[in-house]
Amino acid sequence: MPPTPPPTDDHRAAYAAELARGTDRFHEPRREDCPWCGSNRLRTRLRTPDLVQRKPGTFVVDECGDCAHAFQNPRLTAEGLAFYQRDFHETLDSVTDRLLGARGSSGRHRAAARALLPYAEPESWLDVGTGHGYFPAAAKEVHPYTSFDGLDATRRVEKARAAGRVEEAHRGRLGDPRITARLRARYDVVSMFHHLEHTPDPREELRAALVALRPGGHLLVEVPDPDCAFGALLGKWWVSYGQPRHLHLMPLPNLLGELESLGCEIVTTDRREPHIPYDLAGALALALGRVLPDLDAPWRPAPPTSTRRRLHTVLTAAAAPLLASASALDHAFAPLLRRTRFSNAYRIIARSRA
Repeated sequence: MPPTPPPTDDHRAAYAAELARGTDRFHEPRREDCPWCGSNRLRTRLRTPDLVQRKPGTFVVDECGDCAHAFQNPRLTAEGLAFYQRDFHETLDSVTDRLLGARGSSGRHRAAARALLPYAEPESWLDVGTGHGYFPAAAKEVHPYTSFDGLDATRRVEKARAAGRVEEAHRGRLGDPRITARLRARYDVVSMFHHLEHTPDPREELRAALVALRPGGHLLVEVPDPDCAFGALLGKWWVSYGQPRHLHLMPLPNLLGELESLGCEIVTTDRREPHIPYDLAGALALALGRVLPDLDAPWRPAPPTSTRRRLHTVLTAAAAPLLASASALDHAFAPLLRRTRFSNAYRIIARSRA
């Protein structure tokens, strides 16, 4: 990937003005009850800074003692989400970018598309949170007669259409009534890959997805599994916590119950194939990011000195063999781990009312 251009003075000044007002304003009031089941039996599961971009702020993940739903508490406001999402893709270093992109490899995309083959031959498919449209591009190899559209909150979906990866690009949020009305009953399949955890209200997102489906259509969902043993073992260094951008971590029984309450038939669930072999390498990369000298970013008051830049380059090169070894371990143990509680993601395929 090409090097990221250094921040402009205006860019840096804009961040400085925002940060001068503090980050507390980016949070809603803390909840005293679970947003999933309403229980007030909450415990703090995690407290962490932003380990990827390293923007200022501290984030808490609480867990419900009754339904085990985990959620950011206090949750970021819409303004806070925009602040912490801003420049996210533009400022990732190459190592972190590769790790976070591991779930988006073409092989994984084709495998997810093949999972639907026993159940449907779709004519139209909407990929929600499609980003650059890499899933539709890969899935087209598996479903060559399917028309793929993409929906995303960012301009990336428009670039995906320009690149020919999707036929129609819808920019916005699926739960927006204007988009829901436009997409009503248009699709045989709606997919959401590592999307629900980013949404303020996953239930609303599921309802909107079902509105976009034709009767008897299929919903394909993949999300991080909060029951993964790596979460307890690695703590804040577990990549799937994804703070501050992941707002909800939903146990499999909770999503199954919600889909059934919406009248869906659960076609299949899978904890094996969706596992992403990046837990150890991801934890190491996040830990190294905490000790390496910072590279330039617009929310830092001044650019690093040339000495700090050189030191970052030298230390990053020295750490590369460690990261490669951790990644090799992730892949070597993946066939075993995906059969255990160390599997870090799950998939649901559900059929809507006919």
